[in-house]
Amino acid sequence: MRLTKPRLTDDPVLRQRLVLVTGPSGAGRSTAINTLEDAGYEAIDNLPISLLPRLLENGVSDRPLALGIDARNRDFSTKGLLELLDNYSLSGDQAIEVLYLDCSTEVLLRRFSETRRRHPLAPSETPEIGIQREQDLLVPIRACADILIDTSDMSPHELRAEVEQWYAAEKSQKLAVSVHSFSYKQGMPRGIDMVFDCRFLQNPYWQEDLRSLNGLDKAVADYVAQDKRYDDFFSKVCDLSEMLLPAYIEEGKAHFSIGFGCTGGQHRSVAVAENVSNVLAKAGWQVSTRHREIERRTRTSSGTKLGKTA
Repeated sequence: MRLTKPRLTDDPVLRQRLVLVTGPSGAGRSTAINTLEDAGYEAIDNLPISLLPRLLENGVSDRPLALGIDARNRDFSTKGLLELLDNYSLSGDQAIEVLYLDCSTEVLLRRFSETRRRHPLAPSETPEIGIQREQDLLVPIRACADILIDTSDMSPHELRAEVEQWYAAEKSQKLAVSVHSFSYKQGMPRGIDMVFDCRFLQNPYWQEDLRSLNGLDKAVADYVAQDKRYDDFFSKVCDLSEMLLPAYIEEGKAHFSIGFGCTGGQHRSVAVAENVSNVLAKAGWQVSTRHREIERRTRTSSGTKLGKTA
């Protein structure tokens, strides 16, 4: 289990921000890397994973670092990258974050068709096969991303603006907050800073008409909110979050993650995470929301469909 990321302080040994940028081919990684470089990051694209430990062992600098990780590199290993993230979260001097650029299969197919490029993981086969291979390879990395940007409906200009919003190195930059829902059965997401257990709330799973829905559906959210303990719990979570976030800015943190867990990660945790995200966003915080189990189910469904098509 990965522990909380190192605190960024005035000590030069602990203040470097390191962003690993990855995602499927065609999703916009090069645009993101170029944007980070323009924002003052030292940027290195297509860095072999085997060289990353040697780079980090050379010590930190006063500039943030952006590294592009490409699944096409010959030494790329999902397991190796995850182990490296865990090792450096425990002992490293850098505050490591993962920026994942995602994109729908349909849009990736269109982009490859427009550029008439072969997919790097299927040079002699159809782009559909290459896209599926790469998505399968990156599933664990996507699940542990600190920031996920879906570029399906974005132009390069819009993607650039989105990356700048999250990572532009300005003294006035706000803390980036990510709110996660998850299933305790599947383990806690990597790098969660503050966790709340929602399993005490009444469970929509036991309502036949709600079982197949999830916390994004109004009927489920309303059912969860009807629990007599919900209002007190929700208000205290929001009050605690809004009290602590400014303190973490003072401590030098650039990113803070809040997790909500329940049994299956489909109903209670999703509903609470959505509501907390909305409150924080209305209060002016920069918030992204991740529903891990719903994302996994969606990814599995789309993968199955693609496999049938191919």
